[in-house]
Amino acid sequence: MTHTLAAGTFPTPIVEYRSLLPVLLVLGAAVIGVLIEALLPRRARLPLQWVVTFGSLATALVALLIGPRADGLLAEGALAWDGPTRWLQALILVLAIVALLLFTERRVDPGRDPFAPRASTVPGSDEEKGLTERLVQQTEVYPLALFAVGGMLLFPAANDLLMMFVALEVLSLPLYLLAGMARRRRLMSQEAALKYFLLGAYSSAFFIFGAALLYGYSGSLDFARIAAATGSQTSSQGLLLAGTALIAVGLLFKVGAAPFHEWTPDVYQGAPTAVTAFMAATTKVAAFGALLRLFLVALGPVRQEWLPLMWVIAALTMIVGVVMALTQQDIKRLLAYSSIAHTGFLLTGLVAASPKGTGAVLFYLAAYGFATIGAFGIITLVRDSAGEATHLSAWAGLGRRAPGVAWLMTLFLLSMAGIPLTAGFPAKFAVFAAASASGASVLVIVGVITSAIAGFFYVRVIVVMFFTEPAEDSTVSVAVPSWATTAALAISAAVTLALGLLPQSVLEAAARASVFVR
Repeated sequence: MTHTLAAGTFPTPIVEYRSLLPVLLVLGAAVIGVLIEALLPRRARLPLQWVVTFGSLATALVALLIGPRADGLLAEGALAWDGPTRWLQALILVLAIVALLLFTERRVDPGRDPFAPRASTVPGSDEEKGLTERLVQQTEVYPLALFAVGGMLLFPAANDLLMMFVALEVLSLPLYLLAGMARRRRLMSQEAALKYFLLGAYSSAFFIFGAALLYGYSGSLDFARIAAATGSQTSSQGLLLAGTALIAVGLLFKVGAAPFHEWTPDVYQGAPTAVTAFMAATTKVAAFGALLRLFLVALGPVRQEWLPLMWVIAALTMIVGVVMALTQQDIKRLLAYSSIAHTGFLLTGLVAASPKGTGAVLFYLAAYGFATIGAFGIITLVRDSAGEATHLSAWAGLGRRAPGVAWLMTLFLLSMAGIPLTAGFPAKFAVFAAASASGASVLVIVGVITSAIAGFFYVRVIVVMFFTEPAEDSTVSVAVPSWATTAALAISAAVTLALGLLPQSVLEAAARASVFVR
């Protein structure tokens, strides 16, 4: 079907609504959330935001699961609909639902949520104190989170550089705001948000400059045409290498790879812990999906050009993450550097540059995401008079005061360490096996050594919880969570155990989902 104009004809674009429905539902719900904030009285907003947020995410997940199974390109080739897209979008939606349960917690700090009642107020001002005393609830975080999730759903599906950049910005801008909304330690939270924004702006600039160079090299922003141009070897290799390096900087910043990791510990520590859990799990899933598609689809024909760079970055990231985590006394900063080390392990799967490596990364992202949400969920419960007690010394004796909480934290830490019977063990084994099969044996050795060293700082937390006496003047307590936080912890623990005890079927599903459409 065409429409006739004075200058000629043009084809009516075909919109694949069934495949795009999950993204449309989430972004549409985000717009509804904004209208709720603008039009409804404050007392009516919170329950409606909960219904809109969780209803849209659950509906989007159902739409994704019953959606088309045939691979193909959407939106005139701007988006890809294939196994990796479906796997990563489903994982993002599930992780978002679990993480956003932590946003709703009201029992840990009675009558209050983790967020500043009004983000624009000056920290410590009379206005802020008045809003806090009146128990004013922060509800803007829910549409912001939905916009971020919408961008995350688009990011791993993007099949051209322009769509990838738009998705990157849609997911990033709400996260900059969410990072600065902590109700306690406002200045630290706002400092973290400012650092995240400034460094994120630089990384976006690198990405767009790299995209311009790749456009100059190939004459297109489309991944298939870039791949065809790289395979022909007829254009300037300088443009290709420079563009690849600049785009890599933009994406490696998002996953927290060294040496582009400096924002990670500050933001993880300063942001509200519920936001940290949401951001740490879902953003890494989306960003690795984009990394895999860009380097294996668009730049696959020249993998020998970028593999040495990724090899070095993977090794450096593992080493930096592990070494820096050894020195940390704050549990949130420790988990931030742990996240950096996990980025290195995931990059090992990318270096494999094979369907086996892609499947291993898909499985690893699931194992990492649930353990991360669970660990940060536990952190929200350990409290003193100033709020969350994140200094490691405050966790002394936790195993006797709250054995259930301590054992749950132990499970999540053991999974991060890659101990058998937890999800982390088959995840690490899969990425290392894929890298070894591709010839990256030296990188695998680095990974095994750093994994062994990482076990020390995970075990150190366990020793503090179970075998260290608390200080006599300690005021640390463990809060009793609401059903929402309890559900988030239960789901995270159940998935961590299930993937560790019965990983084979999930590994096979990840392997089937590892083929990109081109």
